[in-house]
Amino acid sequence: MLRDAAVSAVIAFGLFGAMIGLKTEVGVQTIELTPRPYLVLAAVVLVFFGRLALLAWKKSRPAGTPKRGRITAVANKAGRYLTPVVLVLTITLPFYAERYYVDLGVLVLTYVMLGWGLNIVVGLAGLLDLGYVAFYAVGAYSYALIAQNFGLGFWTCLPLAGILAAFWGVLLGFPVLRLRGDYLAIVTLAFGEIIRVVILNWTSLTGGPNGLSGIPRPTLFGLVFNSSGGEGSFAEFFGIEPNISQRGIFLFYVILGLALLTNWVSLRLRRLPLGRAWEALREDEIACRALGIDVTVTKLTAFAMGACFAGFAGAFFATRQAFISPESFTFIESAIVLAIVVLGGLGSQIGVALAAVVMIGGGELFRDFQEYRMLIFGGALVIMMVVRPRGLVSGRTPSVSLGDKRHISADMMTEGHG
Repeated sequence: MLRDAAVSAVIAFGLFGAMIGLKTEVGVQTIELTPRPYLVLAAVVLVFFGRLALLAWKKSRPAGTPKRGRITAVANKAGRYLTPVVLVLTITLPFYAERYYVDLGVLVLTYVMLGWGLNIVVGLAGLLDLGYVAFYAVGAYSYALIAQNFGLGFWTCLPLAGILAAFWGVLLGFPVLRLRGDYLAIVTLAFGEIIRVVILNWTSLTGGPNGLSGIPRPTLFGLVFNSSGGEGSFAEFFGIEPNISQRGIFLFYVILGLALLTNWVSLRLRRLPLGRAWEALREDEIACRALGIDVTVTKLTAFAMGACFAGFAGAFFATRQAFISPESFTFIESAIVLAIVVLGGLGSQIGVALAAVVMIGGGELFRDFQEYRMLIFGGALVIMMVVRPRGLVSGRTPSVSLGDKRHISADMMTEGHG
């Protein structure tokens, strides 16, 4: 145990020696490096004793049968009663919260929707997708280009953006039909980079690095939201004082409706034969073929459905920002959404929502510690993966069962290659 902890401390020194031990300070004509040995020493000591405590905890556990998802069972019972309360609090958020929290809620709900969309591909079908941001970008640019060039509104362009993103999802699905695991991840990662590079270089269509601005805002039955009011505005129609926060509240309810639609469709699909085929594909592709399931159609539909919801989210992102550029669709976005799915628990809807709140909303709590925010975030993820390697909600009730439904704990699920 001491040797293992010492090795971990040496590795921590190699990682943190430059990142934490040296601070750059910009002078008048030069850049100076300020050494911070005490911070490095504190990080190494923390890693040493943390690793030692972890090994001692593992050694002290009784060598018997693993616990059968007691934490998950309690979480499911609590979630049954807390979910309606959380939903009511979310719906009424604009009535009791400040504008900052409404905007933060819009951001969190966007990632919740993206997480539920990727959960179809990764959590249900077991296909590791590292290029999910490509469909997000296709939806955003599809809406922006159609709205600007053809004068169509948001509600008309929204389904078109989803259809175009689903089309690209099918195009991605064809080359990866014979790939699994790491090879599948590499190809999807390359696809995401290809889309980003095309957007960056096709300046005549996408604006290149300058992006697209002046994207039309959504309307409510033709009523526009602005701070000046005027004819045809929301404030003028209802006879209220115009306020810029009205648009933010409207956008909050738009993304809330889209997220709830994504959740409802996902829950309905997993109870259909298609959803059961996705879960069979996730558990064992060879057995899935032996049962006569068309693996080609199953994979393509998973990619298409996940991409469709990413397209919806991309269209909303474009209309909310009124400006998009390639910098908004980098690999880090795919990594964040994938981390939300894995942290929440593969195949768990409520787990993905909780993970999005923790990762996106919790990140705002450490905004004042900008220098250490990513370090705290990474450390929290490592601790979470050690304590709960299958996510916050690792067990679940099967979608379809013969006889009485019984809870399946994490240690009885393979969840793809996990």
